[in-house]
Order: sequence, then structure tokens, then C-alpha cells
Amino acid sequence: MKENKTFYKKLIALVLPIAVQNLMTALVSASDALMLGFLDQSSLSAVSLATQVQFVLNLFYAALTIGTTVLAAQYWGKGDRVSVEKVLVVSLKISVLISGLFFLAASCCPELLMKIFTNEPMLIELGIPYLRIVSWSYLFMGVSQIYLCIMKNSGRTLRSTIYGSTAVILNIVLNTVLIFGLFGFPKLEIAGAAIATVISRAVELILVFIENAKKDVVRVRREFLISSSPELKKDFYRYTTPVLANELVWGCGFTMFSVIMGHLGDDAVAANSIANIVKNIIACVCLGIGTGSGIIVGNELGIGNLEQARNYGRKLCTIAWIAGVISGIFLLLCSPFILNFADNLSDQAHQYLHTMLYICAYYMIGKSINSTVVAGIFCSGGDTRFGFLCDIVTMWIIIVPIGMISAFVWKLPVLVVYFLLSLDEFVKLPAVYRHYKQYKWVKNLTIS
Repeated sequence: MKENKTFYKKLIALVLPIAVQNLMTALVSASDALMLGFLDQSSLSAVSLATQVQFVLNLFYAALTIGTTVLAAQYWGKGDRVSVEKVLVVSLKISVLISGLFFLAASCCPELLMKIFTNEPMLIELGIPYLRIVSWSYLFMGVSQIYLCIMKNSGRTLRSTIYGSTAVILNIVLNTVLIFGLFGFPKLEIAGAAIATVISRAVELILVFIENAKKDVVRVRREFLISSSPELKKDFYRYTTPVLANELVWGCGFTMFSVIMGHLGDDAVAANSIANIVKNIIACVCLGIGTGSGIIVGNELGIGNLEQARNYGRKLCTIAWIAGVISGIFLLLCSPFILNFADNLSDQAHQYLHTMLYICAYYMIGKSINSTVVAGIFCSGGDTRFGFLCDIVTMWIIIVPIGMISAFVWKLPVLVVYFLLSLDEFVKLPAVYRHYKQYKWVKNLTIS
């Protein structure tokens, strides 16, 4: 009984702040969509496609943060603060480099990037200025996202959530002011949404710098920037590279969903954009459980409590399944309100969205389980290759080809295409369960 109390106390202390931070981040996209939707449907569609560039960038951040958590959670559980700081620096250097490359691409070649996602001239034209402006936020995120991750892994989860949420709230407020031109500010519409994002990310970075200036915390140290541990760097690449490959395989496949929907008309794009935003908001708790799982199980593995880690893994799988079912039911209950808020959509887009929300509800179950098991439990023990191999088969051999054939060869209805594209989380479940029962993830990765 005491052991269960300790487990749930740890889980709640991690999941709630992380879920809140995920929710706040998702609300930024929701506020962009809602506010731009008040302008016109094309603005909503254009920005939703332009933000796919940041979605791809977020895949790199996800890989780096998972790779960071793999090692940092175990070393923190072991009580080795110095190694955690070395891991932070290794991840930070890579993140800054990648962010710089995305900044150059979005600021110099925005039209080319937009043409990847749509062939609609109006959507391309509307998305270009957004990308040029928002590209500056990529530079700020390159530092802040990695540092906020290390805060979660070093006992500062709540503070990390406060910093991230502060930036998000500021983003939403600035969206309102700059998009519509309130309080004497000019009405900037799409450009206003981009400027709001840049300012909020800059503030987030300033908060991170203030936190890093404290002496009693895990922080970036100059000596490690100049010279970091070769052993830790080797381990970081070893565990992060498969995660990065996995994120790119899954994420680029998911981006292909937007590409496919983007070529099915403005109505399909608008409905899909709102459906994705709703999924992201509802999935916040599920994703929080996934992130918390990686930290909790990783801490136990780092200490050497392998049987305890296995026991925690079983409990977390059950919790993930229950969370997925509850999330799906909650989405269905909210669907009438969502449809009322989306009354600015065309009749056709509104009909699409109605059915898409039902499909999203079932999607939540598979998403919750896979987020916890593949991205959380497996990665906590360095078992990062499975997700990569699983998603190659699921996304690129099964789902994406079926989606493209159904849309462009068979020319099936939009909702049938959307349903087929939404099967990815369920297709992989049998393989995930089988791999989980092999317990290859039960490993202590710390250097003795």
C-alpha cells in the first residue's frame, strides 16, 4: 500500500505539471485557429499548413528531449548531477545547430516550404509572411526546449511548467491584441500571430537564462561547453539517433497526412486543422503520462531497482489505457461545443469536422498507450530502436501508401481517406504489446 502511494505521488507530481504545459502549448494553436478563423477560412488553413514546418522542427526537439531524458533520468536517479549537466550541454549544442538550419530555411525559402504542403496559390501566399516572421522563434526554442526538459528531469518540473505556461499565456494575449488590432495596435492578422509567437518564445528564453544563473541547480556550465565527456556523448548519440530516426519516420509520415489532406481542398484542410488541434488538447494528459513514465521508470533503472521498474511499467500501461478511454469519451462529450465554435467554417468543412471528431475519439486510445509504452517506458531503458522500426512499417509501408492511393488513385471521399490515415496508432499495437513483454527495456544505462 505504501509503495502504491509513493508511485502515484511521483506520477501525479510529474504528470500534472507536464500535462498543464502540454495543454498550454496546445492552446496556442487553438487560439491561432480560433482567432484566424474569425478572419476567414483561408487564413486558418494557410497558417495550419505553415506551422507544419515547426511540427517537423518539433520532431527534432522531441528526439533530443527523449534522448536527454533517457540518460538524465537515470543519472539523476543515481544522484550524479555532473553527468546530468554534461548531457544537457551535448543536447543543447545539437539543438541550436538544428534550429539555426530551420531558421535559414523558413526565412529564406518560405514559398518553397509552403508548396510542399499545398498547391493552392492563395494559401501559399498567405503562409509566406507567417513563416518569415515566425522563423526567429526557432532560434529561441533551440535553447529553451532543451533546458525546460532538463528541468523536468532534475526535480524542477513545476518551475518548468510555470516558465513554459507563462510564455504560452503571453502568446495567447498577444495573439488577441495583434491579430485584431486591439488597444491601439495595428490589425496585423496572420503576421500578428507570427509576431506573438516570436515575442512569447523570446520571453521564455529570458526566463530560462534567469533560471540558469542560479547556483544551486543543474545548469549550463562553461567548462562543459568547451569540453564534454566522450563517453556520455557516445551514449547520447547511441540512444538519441534511433529516437530521432523514429520521430522523423513517424513525423514525416504524419506530415504526409497534412500533405494528402492539403491537396483535397480548402474545406478538408480547415476541418483537419481543427480536428488536429482538438486531438492535441485532449491528448495532453496522455502525453503527460508518457513523459512522466520515462522519468519514473528511468529513475528506478538508474538506481538499479529493475524489478521495481518492471512493476511500475505494468501499472503505467494500465493507466495509459484508462486515460485513453476517458480522453476519447471526453472528446465525444465536447464535440457539440467544438462544432458550435467552428460555425465560421463552410457547410462542407463543418460536416467533415463532425465525423472527424468521432474518429479522433477512438484514436485517443491507441495514442495514449503508444505514447506511454514506446516513447516513455521503452526509451527509459534505452530501448529506442523498436519505435523506429515499428513506425517505418506502420507509416511508410502501410498507412501513407494506403492514404495516397485512396486519395489520388481511388479518389475516395475525404472522410474515408481521413479514417484510413487515422489507423496508424492501432496498426502498431500488437507489435508494441509483444515487444513490451520481452522486457528488453529493463536496463541500467549509467556508467559505473
